[in-house]
Amino acid sequence: MAVAAVPTLVLIAAAAALAPLVTDAVRRFVAIPEVVVQIVFGIILGPYVLALTHTNDVVSALSDFGLAYLMFLAGTELDLSRMKEGRIRQAAVGWGISLALALIIGGALVASGLVRDRVVLALCLTTTALGTLLPILQDAHVFESRFGRITLSVGAVGEFGPVMAVAVLLTTKNAPVTIGLLALFVVIAAVTVILAARVHPPRLVSLLRRHLQTTSQLPVRISVLLVIVLVYLTLQLGLDVLLGAFVAGIVVRLLIAGEESELVINKLETIGFGFLVPIFFIVSGTRFDLRALIHQPVALARVPLFLVLFLVVRGAPAMLLYRKVLEQKQRWALAFFSATGLPIIVVITTVGVAEGRMLPVNAAALVAAGMLSVFVYPLLGLRQLQAANGAVPAPGDRAL
Repeated sequence: MAVAAVPTLVLIAAAAALAPLVTDAVRRFVAIPEVVVQIVFGIILGPYVLALTHTNDVVSALSDFGLAYLMFLAGTELDLSRMKEGRIRQAAVGWGISLALALIIGGALVASGLVRDRVVLALCLTTTALGTLLPILQDAHVFESRFGRITLSVGAVGEFGPVMAVAVLLTTKNAPVTIGLLALFVVIAAVTVILAARVHPPRLVSLLRRHLQTTSQLPVRISVLLVIVLVYLTLQLGLDVLLGAFVAGIVVRLLIAGEESELVINKLETIGFGFLVPIFFIVSGTRFDLRALIHQPVALARVPLFLVLFLVVRGAPAMLLYRKVLEQKQRWALAFFSATGLPIIVVITTVGVAEGRMLPVNAAALVAAGMLSVFVYPLLGLRQLQAANGAVPAPGDRAL
């Protein structure tokens, strides 16, 4: 089985290496996030174009772990202290409004026969690609501003909210059982988070620092251990593994707080963005149902529909809740940034199709709309910021 996976892994590795080169080559014309290039490469290598890849258990296992590691890295990006400054409560209320609005829209689309399950669609519509937004805010020199902190909070909730909802709503267990298990996991996770934030014995800190630059790489190994342990815990409780990986990221962020935190995060990102995460996105591209979009014009028309719905669902709360905090053009920028989503959309559509709760054609249309969103909406958001604050640079790219 492992030998049979080698040709496909070679192609995936080649695509992962070429993706940043292609991104840099086209940057002078248009800024395209690298994740879009990775998915496009997967589509080209997949069964509907060149048919060169063959997914087996080994490739699927690496892809699944890449997905879990992606959620782990998303958790490490949550700076809780900065989020408190960014009106995190308003961001949570805004996501709740987005979810309610998305469920209403999803119900209407289910009644029309366009979609199969309103919950899966609603979760796709309420996501925000925090990893895509972070480098854009940094390049625009607004990361430390009030607007940047608010956008960080909105993006963080736009990742955390759907991940939590997936664990509760996309499950085959009874709702009371799921909620009870989730409550147990939250208690365990909360205790772990508190200990990670407050308990830093000098001897342990010294030990971690001493092994940070050695071949043992102890802080990195402990971080990976936490991912696996919390993922295993969620599996044992019958919850979604993404929740465990996400919480592991939050714990690691608090555990390594200090002078070497950025160095450790960089090492963890090297493992993720250099190896595991590209496998997940390229394999997701190979599973992209391109034929459904090409051979069904009605299905292709769903792409702009979903793209607009992203903006309606995530942008409306931004325009409503921040009227006294941000001026109009900044609120429009926040709306466009909030509607930027792709990684979590890929995750939710993968789960939805696997459980028979989403039509493959809708999954393809949602992923295509997500790819357009990370390309179009950041540009529109930056233009609004430029009009409000003066010139800002073009957005950078990143794997997420």
